[in-house]
Amino acid sequence: MAEFTRQRGKREDDSGLGSVLDLLLANARLVLGVSGAAVLAIATLVVKRLIDRATSPRDDDDPKAEQKTLEESWQDLALIKATPKPPKKQRREDLSAPLLSPARPAVPGEAHKLKVCTAPLETPRVEPSPPRCLTLQEKLLSHYSSWLAVPKVQASLTPQLAGSICTQLQNFLRSKCPELPFGSLFLSGPLLDGLGALSADHIHFMLPVVLDTTLWSLIPGEDTVVRNPQYWMIKRTDLEYFPRGSSPWDRFIVGQYLSSNALNESLHKMLVASINWPAIGSLLGSVIYPVVASQDLKLEVKHDQVELSITLFPMVEMEGRVLLSAPPEGLVENLWLESFARAEALKVRELDAGDSGARQLCLRILDSVCRSHPTLHKLSGSPLAHVVLHLSATTPDWAEESLADRFLQVLEELVSYLEKGVLPSYFNHKINLLGELLEEEIDEMGFMLYRAVSEPELLLKDK
Repeated sequence: MAEFTRQRGKREDDSGLGSVLDLLLANARLVLGVSGAAVLAIATLVVKRLIDRATSPRDDDDPKAEQKTLEESWQDLALIKATPKPPKKQRREDLSAPLLSPARPAVPGEAHKLKVCTAPLETPRVEPSPPRCLTLQEKLLSHYSSWLAVPKVQASLTPQLAGSICTQLQNFLRSKCPELPFGSLFLSGPLLDGLGALSADHIHFMLPVVLDTTLWSLIPGEDTVVRNPQYWMIKRTDLEYFPRGSSPWDRFIVGQYLSSNALNESLHKMLVASINWPAIGSLLGSVIYPVVASQDLKLEVKHDQVELSITLFPMVEMEGRVLLSAPPEGLVENLWLESFARAEALKVRELDAGDSGARQLCLRILDSVCRSHPTLHKLSGSPLAHVVLHLSATTPDWAEESLADRFLQVLEELVSYLEKGVLPSYFNHKINLLGELLEEEIDEMGFMLYRAVSEPELLLKDK
């Protein structure tokens, strides 16, 4: 009786589970489609077999029954693996063709048409043309146009603003020191001389110191304490006939010599403490202030459109020489530096006018390269001009078409001068323009320029 009850309960359970499974399978085709319904039916059959095996009595003494159970389990697993899987649904964003509406029957031939249209047309790939290699001539001209061209506003505003400041300073000196016969201040510098890099931010104020030649004489540089032919001394003469005070410049005498240091110190005090620069700056629409910490006589000017650095140079013209109040560093006083800037500019312009040459263009590029290079910056300015003048004496062709050749020749000449450690001045061969450089600096410059002769692009990299 108990066995019968157990079997009856089992049939009822199986009947209830079967009813649920039948209902699920009946609706599977509507929900999952044909392939999905097939998979679900097989999986349901396997589950049902597993339930039957779990609920049926197990004969532990019959090894054949256990072997049969294992075989049926492997067959069920193989049956599941062999069942074809439903096609994987694609995401809508991955489809390149519109989906067919299930409510609309497919038209014959439409599938073929869709297959043709699903692959998007590829845009023809255009191979980029390789970059054109620029010649050295083109690189030099590009460097000039990119880095050295001064905007028209700055080129016109800078001289105008500097000229106005120069006039204000001139008026102050005449009112403050009427007894000192200063000449008329005038502008100088790369923008006006045309030899250096055309930067509109550096201007020189040249202040002539007018001396009575009967009371003053020049002492050659070789006879000075530094034994340098580029530095001169200005000696007060005939003190027994014309005692101190006969010349308005006697107040700046140290010993018997006109002291450049004493004159610079006096002018520096006036620039810093005596001139009302805020009022002058307000009048000119700018901010002007002197550089207090500098030993040079410098002004910094800030305008809405330009910024200027102005250096004041007292100068003496005697016996056809131009001497600047720019003594060497150290404790040596009374020395005046001979400047060839005016003679250099005049000579280079004269040579260019004679053969329509590009010496000035070459010098601007060279000066720009050296001025911005950490190793070569001490070669900028006057030394480059003298190399070009020396080379012009032996090489007549300076047309713009030969700019690259002349540029390389100047580099080669510089290397040869650095190897000797001597660059003679074009106007005075006794002067060595490399004389104030250290041996280590000369070696570094020579090595850098030696590399640049074979690879000039090293000097033309972007700043």
